[in-house]
Order: sequence, then C-alpha cells, then structure tokens
Amino acid sequence: MKSCDYDLVIVGGGPAGLTAGLYAARARIKTVLIEKLITGGQVMTTEVVENYPGFPEGVSGFELSQRMRDQAERFGLEIITGEAEALQPGEDCHRLVLADQQLTCQAVIITSGVKPNQLGVPGEAELTGKGVSYCATCDGALYRDEVVAGVGGGDTALQDAVFLTRFAQKVHLIHRRDAFRGVKILQEKVLTNDKIQVHWDTVVQKIEGDQSVRALSLKNVKTGQERTLPVSGVFVWAGITPNTNWLKDTVVLDERGFIITNAEMATNQKGIYAAGDVRSKLLRQISTAVGDGAIAAFACEQYLEHRKMG
Repeated sequence: MKSCDYDLVIVGGGPAGLTAGLYAARARIKTVLIEKLITGGQVMTTEVVENYPGFPEGVSGFELSQRMRDQAERFGLEIITGEAEALQPGEDCHRLVLADQQLTCQAVIITSGVKPNQLGVPGEAELTGKGVSYCATCDGALYRDEVVAGVGGGDTALQDAVFLTRFAQKVHLIHRRDAFRGVKILQEKVLTNDKIQVHWDTVVQKIEGDQSVRALSLKNVKTGQERTLPVSGVFVWAGITPNTNWLKDTVVLDERGFIITNAEMATNQKGIYAAGDVRSKLLRQISTAVGDGAIAAFACEQYLEHRKMG
C-alpha cells in the first residue's frame, strides 16, 4: 500500500471538525485539520450559546469554540490554515488540493459547514452576532420580552417566527411578497398568532445600530413608502448554502447540495465521511454537529484498522 502524508484529513474547523479531531487525536490517528479562517465556524458569530449542555448560564460562541480547540490540541491535533479546492479520491491515498499545497491521506472527514444566505444590506455584516442572527433555535431565548423582526416567507421563516413568540413580546415578520411560500398549516399558525405582525410587500433596506441592532429601515415595494421599525434583533431566514462547491462530482449530494451519508457518516466514496451542517439531515445545531463528528471519527478509526489488517 502506498504511503500517505496523513491517516486522516479533516476539512473544516467548526464543532463537527474539532470533535472529530479530538476523537481522532485521542485514538492516536495521524490527523490534520484544515480551516480556511478561524476555528469555530458559525458558532463564532453567536454572542451567547444557551442550548449547549453543560453551560447552565450560557457561554459565548468564542469561548466554546476556543475550549473545543484547546481540548483537541491538548491531545495532539494538528491544525493548519488553508482552503480545500478539490478532493481527488484514490485507491491507496485520497488527495486534498489546497491553494498552496497538496495533502494525501487514507481517510477524509468533510466538515466544511454551511453559509447563511444574507440580505446584503448595510449594517448586516457589522451587526452579525450583535442582534443579527440566522438561527432562531440558537438565539431566540436571548430576546425574552423584547421586540424582534424576522425576514422571510418560507417554511423556516414561518416556523421560526412562531418559535420566537415563546420568548419575544412581539415578532415582526417582513416578507417581500403579498403571500407566503410556506405550507398552509404554518401560514395559519403565523396569521392567527397575536404576537406576530406581518409586513407584506416589504424589504429591509438597512439594519441600524452601533453596538447592537436598534432598528430596521423598511420599504414597501409597491407603494415606495419608507419607514423605521425599532427592534432589538433581526432574524434572517433567507436559507443556507452548503460549502460543497469544491467537491464537484466527488461525493453524492442531495438536491440542495448537502452531502448524503449513512448513519456512520460515510459517503458513497470509500474512506470519505461527512459530519455537521454540511451533511443532509434534519437538525443543524452545535450538539448534532458534535455527535456527527464523534461518529465520523470512530467510523474512520474502524476503517483504518480494517485497512491495516488488509
């Protein structure tokens, strides 16, 4: 068997990747984790994480990410900065093509995550994590008895708007059309909820605030009328896009571009696994990413042992 640079390469440094790295390092698998920006993934954009077990008072996204990284590195995980541009499966070694180098390995765990689709309006990038959120399940409880807004009209927008009424005093739902795209039963739940006010034919022009969100600049697309809506937070439900464009035809994806795996996190390619938000699944949370990462690393360990025995 041809010698590879590593036993395992993990692509992506969010909770799934760091957990897989921790388990692999503890199993004494020669592993490297590649992260293009900073470890932590989308968790880094969350000011306070309140639904991760073990932190009854909540924990900042930065602190949780740093703790995960510190723990993995304590067991010897190697982390390098780089961006995967292609994955070339091989019989003896898989090849990861980066911008400035190439790495070969016996197994790969893809934890490249997703990116939320943004509105692309002024103030959005600056206030992300400071009142701009893309996950109601993650951050909804932070807005207890406050006034918030949501932007969107699909199933996620309708479902999450109702979810936010558990905490918020008022939820303003902003939709650019005059009818929702979501399923009828969700529409009924929104339209009959006294805590939700729908703003039809309306778009966000700007998110206002200094240290945190304080208002939205809105415009009615039919009348042209502009106004300011005071809110403490805004949830953007414009969908998510998986970071899988670099994979091309390497592994099987679903119709939205998420990686299809089995229960062991294995893709259709031998020795290539996927974990976390990039995987086609029901729920995308830190806790489910951690579970995926642990399973993928354990499956890799068994795969590598099997290869060693020939």
